[in-house]
Amino acid sequence: MARARQLDETEGRLVENIVHFARALRKAGVKLGTAQVEDAVRAVEAAGFSRKQDYYHILRATLVNRAADLQIFHQIFAMFWRDPEFLEHLIHLLSPALHREEEEKARKPAERRASDALGDTPAPPQQVKERQEIQIDAQFSWSASETLRAMDFEQMSAAELAEATRALRDLRLPLPPLRSRRLAPSSHGHQPDLRATLRASMRRGGEIGHLALRKPKTRAPDLVVLCDISGSMSVYSRLLLHFLHNVALAQDGNWRHLHAFTFGTRLTNITRALHRKDPDLALDAVSREAQDWQGGTRIGDALERFNKRWSRRLLGQGAVVLLISDGLERGDLDHLRSQAERLSLSCKRLIWLNPLLRYDGFAPKAGGIRTLLPYTDSFHACHSLDSLADIGRALSQAAQRPA
Repeated sequence: MARARQLDETEGRLVENIVHFARALRKAGVKLGTAQVEDAVRAVEAAGFSRKQDYYHILRATLVNRAADLQIFHQIFAMFWRDPEFLEHLIHLLSPALHREEEEKARKPAERRASDALGDTPAPPQQVKERQEIQIDAQFSWSASETLRAMDFEQMSAAELAEATRALRDLRLPLPPLRSRRLAPSSHGHQPDLRATLRASMRRGGEIGHLALRKPKTRAPDLVVLCDISGSMSVYSRLLLHFLHNVALAQDGNWRHLHAFTFGTRLTNITRALHRKDPDLALDAVSREAQDWQGGTRIGDALERFNKRWSRRLLGQGAVVLLISDGLERGDLDHLRSQAERLSLSCKRLIWLNPLLRYDGFAPKAGGIRTLLPYTDSFHACHSLDSLADIGRALSQAAQRPA
């Protein structure tokens, strides 16, 4: 650490600032070790501290390992750079953390997690004034858990996201069974079983005592998930991948196989990574395999790759496709239309989950949304715990494809 001491003497409190910045990242949920902090100090020493952009990319390259943490890193770095005096107060733990509900409602994604991570000092206890006790009818009031279930994932703090991740373990995706062409013996069937009837009559000297019946067998369908991991979907895709990991490992699931893919600028198969038992290891493996996190959106190209390479292999047995995307396409809309039509004809049901439905005044004005809507069987929101619970009720509807 001789270089670190020399840098600290020449650059003032730069090393102390980097250490405090790393602590803020850890508190916000970013996983990093002491060796990474030392590498960041040495990298800043080697590159120099001249421009904000260079300093940003040096810390980003040395302190961030997962693509899902890029948004949190960006917000914390912006708050560090915004006010140096405020940063100095934070380092010396002289300013309390401020919590204003009005500011939290207007904050950008991951900004609440960044501000919570920067406020290391708890707010001083306030004197409680004696007041008259008032009894309130709580029939229509919301508890803390109900408020969390209705809260948007993008506006949650780090603690709320951790609690929401734990709550995702209780959610399920009940897929309705599919009718098979194979028949099984049944006392309430509608089709006669001539072979069983004749075998039973042979025990009675050829006399037919009763008519054996059959009915179609039922089997569990396959579930195929296509998840958008572009920049506008980063927070939602991370929570939904936690949800899909719990679904993939559930013992009481009524599906046969679960296949998962991510897409942004390219298509990535994450089925094997998602089936790991440990959720942290599973999400880390997904981050390593999917190299296009927080990039652009090429839905048409991703659907084309899936239709050519995976559609015949995975959708031939009446699979249900779950499309998770905001529909903000940057490619050719005619190409998207042809690929969405092919996907819709290949699967049993195509269910679209869009976080933009969280807005009350939502209207399909974007070209990609208008193009995809005619080929989907149902359209649902996926921005909160309540919306994910509604998806389970939607999947439990009739298995037959609507006209």
